Formats: sequence, C-alpha cells, structure tokens
Amino acid sequence: MSTLTLDRTVHERLQKGIAYKIEGRYEEAESEMRAFLEEQPMSARGHCELGLVLVFTGMFDESLEELNQAVNLDPLSCEFRNHLGLTYCMLGMYDEGRVEFEKVLEQDPANAVALRQMEFFQ
Repeated sequence: MSTLTLDRTVHERLQKGIAYKIEGRYEEAESEMRAFLEEQPMSARGHCELGLVLVFTGMFDESLEELNQAVNLDPLSCEFRNHLGLTYCMLGMYDEGRVEFEKVLEQDPANAVALRQMEFFQ
C-alpha cells in the first residue's frame, strides 16, 4: 500500500469517527478514533474528537485526559481549549474551565465561545 493510500485511509478513519460521533453512534466513533490514534498518535484533532466522544459516554476522566492531550499537542488551538473549558465546566470544575477560557481570550480576545462562557463567571 502506498503512503498516499495509507494517509487517505487514516484520514478517512478520522472522518468516519467524526461522522459516527455526530450521529450519536459513540461506540463506533470511539473505535474509529482509537484506531486513528494508533496510526497518528500526535494528532491533536484525533485526541480532541476522542475526548468529545468519551464525555458523551460518561467517561469523564478519560475525556479530560484526551482533551488535555489535544491542548498539549496544539496549545494555540482556541477550539481545543474551548472544548476543554466547556468540559471542565460541565463537570463542575469551574476554576479549571475559567483558566482555559482566559487562555483562549489571551490569544483571541473576540472569541465568542470564551466570551459567552466568561459571562457566567461574573
């Protein structure tokens, strides 16, 4: 199998996992995301997507691990930080969530998600 074919297959696995997540087929989404991350362990997008799937299934500690991994791999991603902050807040970890939203606003002072969430801390 050529490198191009392998890359396409790996990318398709990620897209399939995202589609399963959107459809609410979380078990299948998790399986696809984990298989994708076996091939691409340094993919911030893959870790973020897996983290989102895990929070939907109630695997909160694992979700936070994956979302933190995504942020560690791509610390400038406001999207990944927002997902992490939202997850912290959903779990009642408001101080941790606030820190993430503040970091987002340092990078993007007009970020709508972070601004909206910061209103709750006022």
